[in-house]
Amino acid sequence: MIHIVLFEPEIPTNTGNIMRTCVATNTTLHLIKPLGFKLDEKSIKRSGVNYIDKLNYYVYENFLDFQSKNKGTYYYFTRYGKKPHTSFDYKKSYQEGDIYLIFGKESTGIPREILAKDLEHCMRIPMTKNVRSLNLANCCAIVVYEVLRQLDYLDLLRSEPHKSENYIIDGIEHHD
Repeated sequence: MIHIVLFEPEIPTNTGNIMRTCVATNTTLHLIKPLGFKLDEKSIKRSGVNYIDKLNYYVYENFLDFQSKNKGTYYYFTRYGKKPHTSFDYKKSYQEGDIYLIFGKESTGIPREILAKDLEHCMRIPMTKNVRSLNLANCCAIVVYEVLRQLDYLDLLRSEPHKSENYIIDGIEHHD
């Protein structure tokens, strides 16, 4: 199984967008307190549209609580990481057990004392010197789709799940 872990997320719209990504990718979401918002806020529901009821998610009191209940390979996304997110063999990790993609809070990231225990799995999404980081929701999407790409997208649909019908694109009629 693939999991996205948000360590003390602060911005509800980021978390809402990540919830939608989790539903789209059949990924479980883990939220580690304290949260910078209430889970019933309108902005989260709006970002998740109508899919929140299909989301598998868990909430934990702290990182130790999360660790005690979840075994597998942990990957940490941090500005201190030296390896790109594409440098890992997620297929091998997936064959060995669950994969946890751990992202820190928007303002300060993952605490160094957590990262120091597993520097081998700390990474950074490459970007220019002009920004410190990308938006959290964008980072989650980039990384989960890299994992899925390496796993040949598992059971995800490769076309839109609609009824069989004819449609026209650029003046050419297509049939399903």
